[in-house]
Amino acid sequence: MIGSALDAESLVRWASAFGQWLPEGPVVVARDSRPSGPMVASAVQAGLMSTGHDVIDAGLATTPTTEMLVQESDAVGGVIVTASHNPVEWNALKLLSADGLFLSAEEIDALVRLESASTREHRIAIETGQLSSRDDADALHLSAILELMDVDAIRAADLHVVFDAVEGAGGRIVPQLLDLLGVRHDDLYCGCTGQFPRDPEPRADHLEELAAKVADTGADLGLAVDPDVDRLAMIDRGGVALSEELTLAVVADHVLEMTPGPMVVNLSTTLAIDGVAARHGIELFRTPVGEANVVAGMLRRGAVIGGEGNGGVIYPALHPGRDAVLGVALVLSAVAARGSLRACLDRLPAAAMAKAKFDLTPEIDDPSRWRNAAQCLGEGGEFDESDGVRYALADRWVHLRRSNTEPVLRIITEAGTEEAAQSLLETVRAALDR
Repeated sequence: MIGSALDAESLVRWASAFGQWLPEGPVVVARDSRPSGPMVASAVQAGLMSTGHDVIDAGLATTPTTEMLVQESDAVGGVIVTASHNPVEWNALKLLSADGLFLSAEEIDALVRLESASTREHRIAIETGQLSSRDDADALHLSAILELMDVDAIRAADLHVVFDAVEGAGGRIVPQLLDLLGVRHDDLYCGCTGQFPRDPEPRADHLEELAAKVADTGADLGLAVDPDVDRLAMIDRGGVALSEELTLAVVADHVLEMTPGPMVVNLSTTLAIDGVAARHGIELFRTPVGEANVVAGMLRRGAVIGGEGNGGVIYPALHPGRDAVLGVALVLSAVAARGSLRACLDRLPAAAMAKAKFDLTPEIDDPSRWRNAAQCLGEGGEFDESDGVRYALADRWVHLRRSNTEPVLRIITEAGTEEAAQSLLETVRAALDR
């Protein structure tokens, strides 16, 4: 949180440690629209320059735009100043290697050790780095997206969209993309002020205003992103807010029809993905939760499409990272091809999730106990214990895992209906209590 764990001193320390860890060369720094962003970015730039790195200031930019800029430039790394979908009082640093990918767990461990040492011994370069700016990152990103799209088909569909940027970094680039695709659009909260008017996580229960706007205007669909624009949620015609789990399923169904090939998702992604994989006769692989894990799995398997069920679409034909700007274009391409978002959704098997979390007490923090509780779903299922315990049958599953961000046990169940998913969740909770 800004002003407590995250202050100027700690930012300079982490940035200088990152600078010492990186090889020689320029580093890209960008930020989302949070009011604390300029201060955080300035401290990061100072830390990097103190270790001899030239810094390329990309200013306000989405996470995937920054990844693209690092990937397509001679930068040896990048820093994105963003707390993603968290409230405005938070901020954080997303660190990129020279290929525009997030650091691996091993690389992060090495950086943490270096940062700990740097609190006692910070090496300052004799010749500090120089600061320059670059204002073409959005144009680079948009041009690369358009090269992958059938722009004429999207324009011919004459689509009308309501878009909600929640005053985040997407408020500039996504409306530009919609203009380039010939899509009529009404925009909500696209001022890039960083003053989020709602909970910034793009979940269905946070998108009531967007859903109402879609219904009032008669738009074909609504689209919403989080502040750094790596997650995308959809609203169907008439104002029906959809689970963000469906974004990847709709996109994957469309992409795999054009280009069949392996798909990789995380262990908590919807069963609808299994239906998509079966339709197209392709291999589906699951990894532990976390974008870095999914990307590593995609690169290892040569995946055509993948991502996470939180609305995170990864399409390596552009770059191997979650990208909601690209996701907007792919959703519109799918809708144009099928005639409506409803036609895309009707191709997916019915599925609904239920979620809960427990404080991670010593009694609860026991994978063998999770395994026993999971088996209450029935006999004949398959276990995956690469990230907690996931137990899956053909039409239902449960995943119990420690959170990466707070001291809790997360439980997710999925079945054919909301009632069935909630019933499974209560059964698992009762089994844990026993």
